[in-house]
Amino acid sequence: MGKLTFIIGGARSGKSSYAQKLAEESGKAITFIATAQAWDDEMKARIQKHREDRPAEWQTLEIQKDISAYLLQHPQQTEIYLLDCITLLANNIFMQFIEADLVDEAKAKVALENEIGELIKYIREHDEEWLVITNEVGLGLVPPYQMGRVYRDLLGWTNQRLAQEADEVLWLVAGIAVPIQQYK
Repeated sequence: MGKLTFIIGGARSGKSSYAQKLAEESGKAITFIATAQAWDDEMKARIQKHREDRPAEWQTLEIQKDISAYLLQHPQQTEIYLLDCITLLANNIFMQFIEADLVDEAKAKVALENEIGELIKYIREHDEEWLVITNEVGLGLVPPYQMGRVYRDLLGWTNQRLAQEADEVLWLVAGIAVPIQQYK
């Protein structure tokens, strides 16, 4: 049964740096799972910077969705998975259900629930440690448009589900990790 450490915080709170530090300090074999897609030049540059910041000995997998299915088909020799991040994974799934600037909320919710359910199942059925990063998006204003509200709600549900399943939840604020009490 794998261990799940769930790392949550706002944008630029230090989540990725903190998770990378935890992984590096473990001395274990690490596989980094990147969920970002390069839709524009800015995102291409961000992805390249992240690639350069990771240690060369880490294996990197770029998987935009269906993470557990990919890992079942392509088993890895690793002790730790660092998944960065759930926010973009949710976005990748969410974007499939947009038509005429509206989201089919029901279909997006089912698809995201399936993705997260399969990921949790994979984590629990394998022995690797997981460091999973996400953004907290529920502390700001209510988005003024349907797509933004649906995305915020779906990511909020996803974060709750992962936090409930996690062995440890860390809230990152200004680069400082604050442990959060578990539901269990």
